Amino acid sequence: MMLPLILCGAAPLEVLRRPDGGQERYAGRVVPGKVLIPRTYRDPAAEMRGAWVATVENLDIPVSPSAAGFLNSFRRVLTGLAAYRINAVFFQVRPCNDAFYASRFNPWSRYLSGQEGVPPSGGGDPLQSAIQEAHRRGMQFHAWLNPYRVTGRTKLTKLRYLSTLAPANFARKHPHLVLENRNADGSRLLFLNPGEPAVIRHVVQTVREIAEKYPVDGIVFDDYFYPYEAMGNIDAATYVRNNPRRLSRAQWRTENVTRLIREIRATLNDYQRKSGRKIPFGVSPFGIWANRKERPEGSLTAGKSSLLIQYADTRLWVKNQYVDSIIPQLYWPFGHDTAAYAALTDWWVQQVRGTRVKLYIGMAPYRIGENPQWDNPAELVNQLRYNNRYPEISGQVLYRAGSLLNPGKPALRQALKQLQNLWKKRIPAEPGPMRYPKLR
Repeated sequence: MMLPLILCGAAPLEVLRRPDGGQERYAGRVVPGKVLIPRTYRDPAAEMRGAWVATVENLDIPVSPSAAGFLNSFRRVLTGLAAYRINAVFFQVRPCNDAFYASRFNPWSRYLSGQEGVPPSGGGDPLQSAIQEAHRRGMQFHAWLNPYRVTGRTKLTKLRYLSTLAPANFARKHPHLVLENRNADGSRLLFLNPGEPAVIRHVVQTVREIAEKYPVDGIVFDDYFYPYEAMGNIDAATYVRNNPRRLSRAQWRTENVTRLIREIRATLNDYQRKSGRKIPFGVSPFGIWANRKERPEGSLTAGKSSLLIQYADTRLWVKNQYVDSIIPQLYWPFGHDTAAYAALTDWWVQQVRGTRVKLYIGMAPYRIGENPQWDNPAELVNQLRYNNRYPEISGQVLYRAGSLLNPGKPALRQALKQLQNLWKKRIPAEPGPMRYPKLR
């Protein structure tokens, strides 16, 4: 059984208790046990304190017909995040097979100007300006991409929806490379077929273009690989045509995603050799790789898994160091029945140990106050205290900016006040001197 790891010389530990006085459970209903947490929080000299800035459906950034309007909106986000001592933004530059920048391979995003393929007025380069603004404030800027998604939800048929896209959109130009799946609510999800070599080339070209044009501090993929909903055999034709090794369907799909990750790694390595500049590559996957009952190397959990549902072998990517960082989305509380925070955190610490891969914990302040399991305002700071135990944890990334800047739920407002009291000073995301000028 995987047990909590106790570090010599670390802060003294105590049993974590719920507001009602009971003990929090280490692995929920899966394995009994208690959670040991540092009594005090120690500020490291440096750690990632990031926040996701979501542009899909304009979650965190409103439509801005002008480049100046976009930059003003982004500045307001940065100002708000600075109040929490956030030192890095993970900005969604490719929400739906589109771009928040002038691209040779992807049309301008509808979530920027309001119409796909139409740039914001006023000239200039919105992404370049956003990066400069973040750097001016001493914040890192990581380009967050969704590699495959065309749309997460539509009631239209595939061809009808594709006809609404800009003529230059890769999905509209190549409808045979787009798969259609059903969401639980009956709507359609459209995504680029991961089994097609042309799709991999397109995503690789997109990443290389960003690397060559923009001084980003990292490239990050999110958790959308194959869909969360069961696919059946919608990719049967591709499976037959592009499966020379005669792998099982699950093995083949897993290899398709891993091939993309390997090729992004190779592309960024090649860019580094030619330019002398390293751009770290990270992935933010669903928090469960596999459950122990499914794989002996799995975690003490009993939920969906990225390996078996999305065919994303994130553990392999870490062990083979195809990625520079991993940001597992541990969007569950300590007391969760089947995906308890402590057990999952310990599992990910074990995976990166002995590698050069940096572990940033993906955290979910947006969930605080949404249901009884998340009604404890101290959940966020308790999780941060737990992270504080491990030198393998190089920081955390909070989802998302809108929840930090506009906390509507009383429990979340309390949690964020506690966060500000915990993170009292501004520290750099990486060890060493901050590379960007500080705000006066």
